[in-house]
Amino acid sequence: MERTTIRLGGVALSSSVMNASGPHSAEKAEIFELSTHHGGAIVFKSCNIAGLEAPDNLKNRGVEHFAGIARELDARGKSIIGSVVGNSEDEIVKVATALDRAGVKIIELNLADDYVQNSVAPFANMERLKSVVGRVRGEVQAALAVKVPPRLALDPRAVADLFKALRVAIAVCANDLPKDLEVDLATGTAQGAPRTLSQAHGFYQVSEGLIDVVAVGGINGGRDAYVAHLTGARAVQVGSALIKEGAGALGRIDRELDGLLEAHGHASVGEIIGQLRFAG
Repeated sequence: MERTTIRLGGVALSSSVMNASGPHSAEKAEIFELSTHHGGAIVFKSCNIAGLEAPDNLKNRGVEHFAGIARELDARGKSIIGSVVGNSEDEIVKVATALDRAGVKIIELNLADDYVQNSVAPFANMERLKSVVGRVRGEVQAALAVKVPPRLALDPRAVADLFKALRVAIAVCANDLPKDLEVDLATGTAQGAPRTLSQAHGFYQVSEGLIDVVAVGGINGGRDAYVAHLTGARAVQVGSALIKEGAGALGRIDRELDGLLEAHGHASVGEIIGQLRFAG
């Protein structure tokens, strides 16, 4: 749908809606099912070199499993986002390089997961973060995304500035909006005084729009996606709805978002990104 087409990290995508890494994105059959039901990008489950049996959220068959699928889908013109974990800097770099060579368009460094936090500690301080991300940036050609911990101890503005310096194009952030948030979609106005509404919203603000933000969490329908875009997200990742409904959830949310954009007179989702205003 043309209205939901975006460029994310410079990569042209046919929809701003995509799956979150994890649900229905580990096995070849379910990945191909996602690609059949939805024209947008497909996010692989986070992987390491040899695979993991635990924890369950990171259970995977290893990077070569995903690299093989990426090569098949790349040949079909499908945009793939490969997600990376590891228990050392070396492993993270090797996994990212393998996915890059397999043709993934965007590499997501899942540095927010406890598995990585407890072993590599990339967000322990700015130097650790610079070391991990900088090494990957020096080895891969794909657009680079970093998943930010929901509870970030470092100064968000300093992190955003470091990402800019290292040519990180995308920050994947929590869409932790207040449950009682009231937004008038017709005017793009939220009730109350100006404030930061979510991690995604805050990172959009401190990066001054120079880093593309992906909002993850709480995207169950087109309205949720619309509000996330208003707060600065260029793309949204769907998790819970995908688990409940299956692969069709992505297409449904994309259609609902498209309908809302049309209803409010917008030719493109790009017209509403970061356009939230406050009534207070």
